[in-house]
This record gives sequence, C-alpha cells and structure tokens, in this order.
Amino acid sequence: MNIREFTKEDIPEMTDIWNEIVEKGVAFPQIDKLTADNAYDFFASQSFTAVAEANGAIVGLYILHPNNVGRCGHISNASFAVKSDKRGCGIGRALVTDCLERAAELGFGILQFNAVVNTNISAIKLYKSLGFTPLGTIPKGFLTKNGEYEDITVFYKTLQR
Repeated sequence: MNIREFTKEDIPEMTDIWNEIVEKGVAFPQIDKLTADNAYDFFASQSFTAVAEANGAIVGLYILHPNNVGRCGHISNASFAVKSDKRGCGIGRALVTDCLERAAELGFGILQFNAVVNTNISAIKLYKSLGFTPLGTIPKGFLTKNGEYEDITVFYKTLQR
C-alpha cells in the first residue's frame, strides 16, 4: 500500500468512498454527498489530502486542515475514510499515522478530532492506541441519518515537530 497526495484522476474513487460514509450517516457530519462538480474543489481546498492506494485502486483517504484560525491556527483537524470492503486491514492506522506526520510537517502542533461518534468503536480504539487523549463527551452531539442523536467525544494529540 502506498499513501500519497491525491491527484485529479483519483477523484471518482475518492468521491465514492467519501459518499458511502456520508450516505450511511453515522460518522461524518456532512449531510450532502460530494458531486462530480464539487469533489475536486473540496479535496483541493484542504491543507493536505492523501489517498491510500493498493493494487492500483484507491482504498482510503484523509483530509487535513486547520481546526480554527488565528491564535488557534496551530490546531489541525482531519477526517479519514476507508473503503468499506477494506476495513480491518490496517489502512486506517496507516492513514492516521501518515496524517500525524504530515500535520507536523505542515507546522501544526496538535491534531484534534471534534466529533468522534461514540458508536464508532473501531475509530476510538485506533485513536487511543495511537496516543490520542479523549477530552470529554458531548451528549447527543451527532444527529444520525435515522434521526437519533448519538454522543460524540473530542480527541487530541500533541504533535512532534
């Protein structure tokens, strides 16, 4: 598997992976799926967008960007997506590890996740295993696709620069 910066040619596969998560409605905050017209601009507007490629196919991706501006601009935020039939193969761990390195290279001092849905047990287990600290829980902070609210946890990790 190779993790690299995305290219325009990757957009169709990236969009499919991203939209599958948006459509499921249990992890990403977005409600609207990406389209052929807006996907490139969305991915290109990030501080860094990476893809995981295996056997010529895109199997995952991440976006990295500032969490805030100005005096809090040193805090980054990221989102990760792994193709559903490739989950459990270590792709997520590789993406998060690469993202931590890239965030530090870009000058960020912290990587923060604002809204990890508490039912996303595999993500929580991964983040804790990589040294992320849970800050607290926001009760009913995430509206699922089926109209129910789930608790979310904020996580952070100080980066080595």
